[in-house]
Amino acid sequence: MFGIRRPLRLAAGAVLLAATLALGACAQPPTPSDSPGPDGSQIVLDVAFDLKTVDPGREYEPTGQIVVKALYDTLLTFADNDSTKVIPDLATYEASADLTEFTFTLVQGRVFSDGSPVTADDVVFSLERLQGLKGNPSFLLDGVAVTKVDDQTVKLTTEAPNPALPSILATPSAGILNAAVVKAHGGTTDETDTAEEYLNANSAGSGPYTLRSLDVASQAVLDKNPQYNGSQRPTYDTVILRNVDSATQKMNVERGESQVALSLSGDQVASLSSSVKLTSASSATVIFLLVNANPAVSTLTSNPQFVQAVKSAIDYDALVELAGAGAAQATSLIPTQFLGTLPASQALTFDLEKATADAAAAGATGQTVTLSFPNDADPTGLPLANVAQRLQTQLAAAGITVELAPAPFATEIDAYRTGTEQIGLWYWNPDYMDPANYLAFGPGQTVGLRAGWPTEANPAIADLVTQGYTTGDLAQRKALFEAWGLAMNAESPFVPLLQPASNVVSQPSVTNVYYNPTWIINVAGLGRA
Repeated sequence: MFGIRRPLRLAAGAVLLAATLALGACAQPPTPSDSPGPDGSQIVLDVAFDLKTVDPGREYEPTGQIVVKALYDTLLTFADNDSTKVIPDLATYEASADLTEFTFTLVQGRVFSDGSPVTADDVVFSLERLQGLKGNPSFLLDGVAVTKVDDQTVKLTTEAPNPALPSILATPSAGILNAAVVKAHGGTTDETDTAEEYLNANSAGSGPYTLRSLDVASQAVLDKNPQYNGSQRPTYDTVILRNVDSATQKMNVERGESQVALSLSGDQVASLSSSVKLTSASSATVIFLLVNANPAVSTLTSNPQFVQAVKSAIDYDALVELAGAGAAQATSLIPTQFLGTLPASQALTFDLEKATADAAAAGATGQTVTLSFPNDADPTGLPLANVAQRLQTQLAAAGITVELAPAPFATEIDAYRTGTEQIGLWYWNPDYMDPANYLAFGPGQTVGLRAGWPTEANPAIADLVTQGYTTGDLAQRKALFEAWGLAMNAESPFVPLLQPASNVVSQPSVTNVYYNPTWIINVAGLGRA
């Protein structure tokens, strides 16, 4: 979800969302209906919208994930404050020893919002529809066959081992729909489907909320689902999500005109009133540099010693300070919320003396390299332009002359995808909560090739990539991804920089406020003091 969640997977997931976020949102003036109810039964959340649809098979943007998570249950899920392991939602599951066959048994008695039971037919239809629509999230189930075993059992099979599949099925886009209702309104399992219009005005799920109304430019209103019989009973009768710019969000939450603000930058939270609560932590967004290894693009950036100079020239602590409260250094390309991330002691370190020596040995003296970035992208409120300017200064201290080349996202994304940037400054949001998502940076993989880094450039890391996609044992996976992260830090053309903060500001009356990398915030999990 660079889209920031998603589509470009930074290639297809990380980047499109960034563009949407960069467009910004217009402030919506409060209206009487937006105020909390007299008994606290209504909650208002302000967020800068990146919302196109709430059809689960088509949506893959952060605001969409918030809404769809509330409307549609998935087979599996995560606890709000723990995204490291899946837990049952609509189903329990068993996996074959080789991780090519996953059998899901539906929890007895679960029903949709119209009272009808959730069955295996609904699961098969929903997952096959996700695949067949060819929308942004369809890639999640590439190579997965879905088969009904009986009314309560569904089997998913893959040709190659797929240990990431359970985590993928916890993504809101894999929400289970009421097949009969959706089919009655044009739903199919291919690109002839016309149910999106219906699903943007009505919900057909088993989640804790139903959709009262939706305007993708301004507001979504959700009502408690009276038929909901899952494990997370919602506290609030009504949830209102409003499209509001960050400056207005800050004023609204401080004045009590909203109860939660989701889009405040580090600078904004630094001056918050003491009347509100701040939940601040490093997000799962990783900001990184791509140093092109293709000599046809640049003989300088493709020199491994130059890459080492860049890695040593960066004052990572200064970048974290720039990002503000809650930010952290990215210890590897795998963020801290994932299995296989590296401890801080194994992160890249600032060494100006080494950087200066390596830069001179690589022939950087007298040469200029171009640092390209989308100047209208600001992941979690941190403008990439600010990061680029700080990097330019830091690299200059090591004898590396950098010319900044800002461009609109819509323009720069083409250069990124075609691998023509000398140095690129980008960011990646996870498509799903499994470290396999980051193997795309490996040699010969999608993002690796954008850096001019083919498989044969580093067969040892390429072998770790292969193992990472197929190894299922938890302890082995942890060790494997840690080894991959160390090798990537040492030898890859990528430089993980930082994880900017995710700031959630709320009124003191709101409890159970947790940032989740997959759905940002679970509105059904919010409590009331």
